[in-house]
Amino acid sequence: MSGPKTLGDLAAAEQVRPPTMSRLVSEMERAGVARKVTDRDDARIIRVHATPKGLRALARGRAMRIEAIEQLMSELGAEELSSIDRAVGTIEKLLGPGAASARR
Repeated sequence: MSGPKTLGDLAAAEQVRPPTMSRLVSEMERAGVARKVTDRDDARIIRVHATPKGLRALARGRAMRIEAIEQLMSELGAEELSSIDRAVGTIEKLLGPGAASARR
């Protein structure tokens, strides 16, 4: 999640309307994976924080996705892997320096 986000930021990232995101976050709060915190400087702003349980769920999901990709890629030959490596390099150039550091 890369730190607390506002409901508006989350709605924009997920391409949903703010009321929809508010309902989703309320459900996540009930499930114990997120909590809403009112901004100290502006009470109109609510930031969503992942709980330890939520962070564990995110980590498990990421690990499962990486494992699935690794399994698929283990079936590829050297030429195909080289093509993927070149494509990833091109995408990293387009996205900027932050993308390359996240990969390592």
